[in-house]
Amino acid sequence: MRLPHSSLPPGFRFHPTDEELILHYLMKKLSSSPFPVSIIADVDIYKFDPWDLPDKAVFGEKEWYFFSPRDRKYPNGARPNRAAGSGYWKATGTDKIIVASSMAAGRGGVFSNIGVKKALVFYKGRPPKGIKTNWIMHEYRLSQNPNPNSNNRSFKSKDCSMRLDDW
Repeated sequence: MRLPHSSLPPGFRFHPTDEELILHYLMKKLSSSPFPVSIIADVDIYKFDPWDLPDKAVFGEKEWYFFSPRDRKYPNGARPNRAAGSGYWKATGTDKIIVASSMAAGRGGVFSNIGVKKALVFYKGRPPKGIKTNWIMHEYRLSQNPNPNSNNRSFKSKDCSMRLDDW
């Protein structure tokens, strides 16, 4: 599923900002809007070890981007299941709030909270005796559900589905 490089201009690099990832990729994915170029692959990253993921990416040499579904750890809980391959992803540090200038969204110079960025480290083995590796992942999620037909329900509503978010 490699991207044909002939469709990209010479010297193309994909280095989006946190704001661009939320506004131009994640929001489009959730609203099923088309992308000009399919540069981010849909991969359930929790089915693989991190060292297997580069082969699943559409684009990238040292950084890879994926849209991935998130499962619940418990059927009635809001905690995500981060078990993956031969280990697990463990959250580290504090979550970073991603804000967007409303000018970027076409609303005039006000800043608004659009998402959250969470850092995770891969540990090989089972908790609590996992061995920390050098693999780091940044998870992006929206602050609120952009779907106007949701009656202001949070993404983390406790419904029948084991899915936390769409992506």
